[in-house]
Amino acid sequence: MERVLILGTPVDLVNLDQTLIWIEEKLAQPLSHCAQIITTNPEAVVRAQSDPALRQALLESELVTADGVGIVWAVNRLTGYKLSDRVPGSEILPAAFARFGARLRVYFLGAAPGVAERAAQNAKARWGIQVCGVQDGYFQDEAAVVAAIHQARPDLLVVGMGERQDTFIHRHKARLGARVAIGVGGMIDVLAGEVRRAPIWAQKLKIEWLVRIATDRKRWGRFPRLLQFVRLVLASPRE
Repeated sequence: MERVLILGTPVDLVNLDQTLIWIEEKLAQPLSHCAQIITTNPEAVVRAQSDPALRQALLESELVTADGVGIVWAVNRLTGYKLSDRVPGSEILPAAFARFGARLRVYFLGAAPGVAERAAQNAKARWGIQVCGVQDGYFQDEAAVVAAIHQARPDLLVVGMGERQDTFIHRHKARLGARVAIGVGGMIDVLAGEVRRAPIWAQKLKIEWLVRIATDRKRWGRFPRLLQFVRLVLASPRE
């Protein structure tokens, strides 16, 4: 598996099938600590320039996939490698559920109260996964949440807590007791039926990110980071 650096942060050159094989290997032969997957996007790369905790999480994550089409563009522009497609959490999660089914014990962490529980129930009904724990993202006692996850010993810890999800996993990966943990952004809300993914045509055109920004006022503040990412990439030397 090749790993390249984009603006000082890593990206692993894997596709979805390779990602699923990687997960299967970690489930069969787990590390002494939780194996972390970060699905990185232009926003995360920009934030990492001024956020040491996020930068460290990215550098020490066992797998970093290209969540956004902007990352694919940056890899292809700045490195001697070609990345064929992005591997977002919105595709990894359902693909992993479909592949492993009832063999997979999953802990859902994040979203508003009640949402993770509905997401877990829907995922269990659709793919037959085992749900070994559920916790919303509005908690105060972080140590208690980590202890609950450790006691549950999930195969896969799914974390949807926005910008703090990846640093949360990284900070506690030695104590989580999970085999694999992945930050999935708003996918818990999607699985719960709270929000819908962008239309299929937008997914195929790889502009899902643009549709989300255009249709959600809460995301409008993120657009400057996307512009900053483009400026930084254009100003960076090619290998």
